[in-house]
Amino acid sequence: MSQNNIKAILQKLTDDSISINEAETLLKKFYFEDIGYAHIDHHRSIRKGFPEVIFGQGKSSDQIIGIIEKMIDKDNIILATRVNKDKAENIQKKFNSVEYYEDAKLIQLKQKEPDVTGHGEILVISAGTSDIPVAKEAFLTAKAMGNKTKSIYDVGVAGIHRLFAHKDIIENASVIIAVAGMEGALPSVVAGLVKSPVIAVPTSIGYGTSFSGLTALFGMLNSCSSNVSVVNIDNGFGAGYMASAINHTGLSY
Repeated sequence: MSQNNIKAILQKLTDDSISINEAETLLKKFYFEDIGYAHIDHHRSIRKGFPEVIFGQGKSSDQIIGIIEKMIDKDNIILATRVNKDKAENIQKKFNSVEYYEDAKLIQLKQKEPDVTGHGEILVISAGTSDIPVAKEAFLTAKAMGNKTKSIYDVGVAGIHRLFAHKDIIENASVIIAVAGMEGALPSVVAGLVKSPVIAVPTSIGYGTSFSGLTALFGMLNSCSSNVSVVNIDNGFGAGYMASAINHTGLSY
């Protein structure tokens, strides 16, 4: 639900095309809607600037479809994360306009292209090719939220010269998301090159002592670079969302 939805309801009331009771019913739903297995937060677009994002893991395809059905007439863009291929195919049978990004496990229903409202450019960097699924989740999230976005993949510290080849793009980014598994060194290196905030994303990629991403997480939390902040393991969505929040503050780097 956006400001435009509220204005449309009030305009209909002014034009006498709906009654006061009908307007009251519609406005009640803009706060949240209880559909039994979910309380859909229609107010989130107004409160936070972007609709509620559906977390697909643990939900059935029918539950995700039911939530989308209640959101589709109120929001121009709907995201669902952690959606496997089988669920996505069921959802696409119901909504032809749903796009599925299998590597990122993300579905997107886009009724119109989002306006670019961010003040700068968000850059997503992955250390390895194996980190791309998490990086892609961050990239798609940030782009859906109205940001100019770019990506550079497979430029980790094992071949650091690959990273330096993109020095101009890195220095011009307003916010950088650095995604890495193994020992998680990439965000510290990137942050040491720039003044912009760097959001570090540890991934669960690595050999035995990576402990499913814990080694990368601890390394990032102990970064010597002061402009590094860290999200949870494999949380590309959280990184994309936070990068967008920073990029909408109006600061220019």
